[in-house]
Amino acid sequence: MNIFKILVPIGVVVFIAGAWMQYQWQGVAIATGAVVMWVLLHFTRMVTVLSRAANRPVGHVGSAVMLNAKLKKGVNLMHVIAMTKSLGERLSEEKMQPEVFKWTDTGDSYVVCTFKDGLLQSWEMTRPEAEEAS
Repeated sequence: MNIFKILVPIGVVVFIAGAWMQYQWQGVAIATGAVVMWVLLHFTRMVTVLSRAANRPVGHVGSAVMLNAKLKKGVNLMHVIAMTKSLGERLSEEKMQPEVFKWTDTGDSYVVCTFKDGLLQSWEMTRPEAEEAS
């Protein structure tokens, strides 16, 4: 289970309660406005990333080698989509853990990424076999 699903709401409640203790209703209004702004910033980023990805082919990346070099364990799926500017080609069944996505470049090199609870666990890059000259 993702601990942030519990900690973030608790943090918001503590933040608003602290604002109440310090400034009464005015503090609650300011704290609530800050929380709404924080949610809107994350929502705007998500919409921007997904709108950029909507204009590209599914599972395509400019360079699989560069993607492989930039990936880090623990980043979320939205971060990888922002890096590739493309939705990954789903290789796993829908709503099943772990989620597996594939991004391919024009040279048929590809990176297969495995996500568990939305966080990158592992990835593997595969290059096509080099053709031998006759």
